[in-house]
Amino acid sequence: MPNTSDLEQNGWSVEGETLVKQFKFKTFVQAFGWMSSVALEAEKADHHPDWSNSYNTVTVHLTTHSAKALTEKDTALAHKMDALT
Repeated sequence: MPNTSDLEQNGWSVEGETLVKQFKFKTFVQAFGWMSSVALEAEKADHHPDWSNSYNTVTVHLTTHSAKALTEKDTALAHKMDALT
């Protein structure tokens, strides 16, 4: 399992083999815009999050389904998500 301590200090939690974080924005448009930015990065990395959006809140679950584990792909995408906020 990759080191997640820096992510945990930034609001991520490890739940089994999954990284989880809730992102809150001022408006729905900001939340959706952020999701669009992340979607472009996820597509480039060929690694896609499990996520949901409710108004100004986006809940993210990252895991590498093919490995059935948390991998560097997950931590890398989590770092990109944080950088895009």
